[in-house]
Amino acid sequence: MTNAVGWKRRASEDDATTHVLLVEPDPAQVPLISELLRAAWREPMTFTRAERVEDASQQLLAGTVTVVLLRSMTDEDALDHVRLTAPGVPVILLTDVYSPEAAMRALKAGAQDYVARADLTPAVLQRTLTHAIARKRSEAQLAHRALQDPLTGLPNRTLFMDRLGMALDRARRTGSVTGVLFLDVDDFKAINDSLGHAAGDRVLTALAGRLRSVLRPMDTVARFGGDEFTFLFEGLSSPREAVAIAERVRHAAVGPISVGERHEQLTVSIGVATTSEPETAPDELLARADAAMYQAKGHGGGAATVAGVQPDAAAGHQNGSLHPVVADELRAALERAELRVVYQPVFQFDDERRVSGFEALVRWQHPERGLIPPCDFIPLAAEIGLLPPIGEFVLGEALGLLARLLPSRNHLTASINVSHGQLGESHIRAAVAAVDAAGVHPGSVCLEIPERTVSEDPDTAIHAAEVLRTAGLRVAIDDYGTSSVPLSSLRRLKAHQLKIHESIVGALDDAATDGAVVGAVVDLGHALGMKVVAEGVETDEQLLGLRTLGCDGAQGYLLCRPMRADQLEELIVSAA
Repeated sequence: MTNAVGWKRRASEDDATTHVLLVEPDPAQVPLISELLRAAWREPMTFTRAERVEDASQQLLAGTVTVVLLRSMTDEDALDHVRLTAPGVPVILLTDVYSPEAAMRALKAGAQDYVARADLTPAVLQRTLTHAIARKRSEAQLAHRALQDPLTGLPNRTLFMDRLGMALDRARRTGSVTGVLFLDVDDFKAINDSLGHAAGDRVLTALAGRLRSVLRPMDTVARFGGDEFTFLFEGLSSPREAVAIAERVRHAAVGPISVGERHEQLTVSIGVATTSEPETAPDELLARADAAMYQAKGHGGGAATVAGVQPDAAAGHQNGSLHPVVADELRAALERAELRVVYQPVFQFDDERRVSGFEALVRWQHPERGLIPPCDFIPLAAEIGLLPPIGEFVLGEALGLLARLLPSRNHLTASINVSHGQLGESHIRAAVAAVDAAGVHPGSVCLEIPERTVSEDPDTAIHAAEVLRTAGLRVAIDDYGTSSVPLSSLRRLKAHQLKIHESIVGALDDAATDGAVVGAVVDLGHALGMKVVAEGVETDEQLLGLRTLGCDGAQGYLLCRPMRADQLEELIVSAA
């Protein structure tokens, strides 16, 4: 309970009071800390103590805490709880025995300082508190600058994508519609060329003010880059509501803007994308809005153009935006090096912060439509026979990254998805040869075979798995829970890993199921000698349930989003 021990040094009405929260399970330690605080801090201060960090949740959420003194424990969840509940509050870890390695881990985990009790004196405590508060304030200021566009004061691309991800997480729980709007100023280059960049900046600043003025408090408008602005709308009742909002934005954006003695008449092109589908990724929804905006611009742009409302994943193929118009473009994408590979880290539950491997995922960086998610071109690639060469490209990129990482981190495993069309003898032999040519240990490479393939063509899947195992590669059953695979086929496949589909993982959010379905899948995988990894982990409840049920590892947006190769390398190095 909070305030089991507490005191307050009197402050005048104008004084700023420092609120210190001590999280300490041992009441015998409290008097010493209390006396040290009295001697160390001459400014107005309040001091309260909680036995556990969860007991102080309301206090942290209320924003009344200035700094937390946290008893250093092996359970890192306490530090995570403070950082999630009150991200702006500095945390000082108090430990019985100082360890440089533990101190480094604490700082990497987000603590502002790490101090041994034996070293505490009033002077040390005063310096520690002062530095921790100042350091956290500096971090907050730097974070604000990093997330804000300096010209317009709007959120920037990074903050927008973060808010979009959180909005989609909330939509998964509520079932509401989320909308993204992409706005581009028509012929903005002509303004810069004729009036100069300073005038162009004034136009963008004035436009940002107009756009901000038409939004609800819960909406977001960001400067995405150059003359591009993006909007996020939550809790929509239907995709049609997004069209109405787009019209309101358009009306606010168009019209003359004064630049010196001139009046520039702005017109804009707008694209809208909406989704109510729980699996929609942030970059996927944004890519649809971007593609719709280019479609609007292709129809002539102008003030009245709003195009491309797409209510679900299938809509990426509507309005002539992808299929069949871009079939030839997709064929040329490999030659033009337009495909990109991103990597989603996989974490092991024996140490949640240790990256045990990564899954390679493909994206299409279209020169005009921007980043196109796989759901918008992989089905087309399957229709026109491009999945094998795309798979070879993804495998090659993943092997190159693995070769750079493995010399100092031989525990890592690279996972690559393979389709039914890639399970033929020649394709499997080519994959084995590529692994050998890359110079990586074959046991560090895992090819993931979809459960649906095992169900529909077990003989082909089982033979491919046998070839891969013989060559030393690992095999996983991907998307488990989306089809019905006989137990005999699972036994014959002899896979090393079973990956639970996110639809099964989501059952952990439903108290009525009590994790029975997930627990049964985990037990089945272990009984067949497989490690079990959960996909699409998005909530703390899911993560806790998976660990409790004995799942071996997990991946998902809660833990880490897909990232570029250099970002993954930085993550692995920093976590080492």
